[in-house]
Amino acid sequence: MTDKKLDILVVCAHEAIRATILRLLHNHSELWKATGAETVNEAKELAHQKNFDIVLLGSGLTEQEEEDLNRYFVTTNKQTKLIRHYGGGSGLLFGEIYQAL
Repeated sequence: MTDKKLDILVVCAHEAIRATILRLLHNHSELWKATGAETVNEAKELAHQKNFDIVLLGSGLTEQEEEDLNRYFVTTNKQTKLIRHYGGGSGLLFGEIYQAL
């Protein structure tokens, strides 16, 4: 793991789920800085402004949208890790992030 605070972009089409994920990540603000995006276009716009260490894909995205984001981040910042969050509470969320590191 790293000593640097990680920048995490949460891309999730469902507002309530995105808000929950962001709240859980903000509860660990000493480790992570989380930003939310509802759409693929919004995620790309945010990525133009800063580099994210992790892009967490939440619910509501189509397979094509996930592939589009994967292609985008592979070509713009190969160090960015994309992970899918399948739900299941904070333990699973944190495990997914730690596994990506």
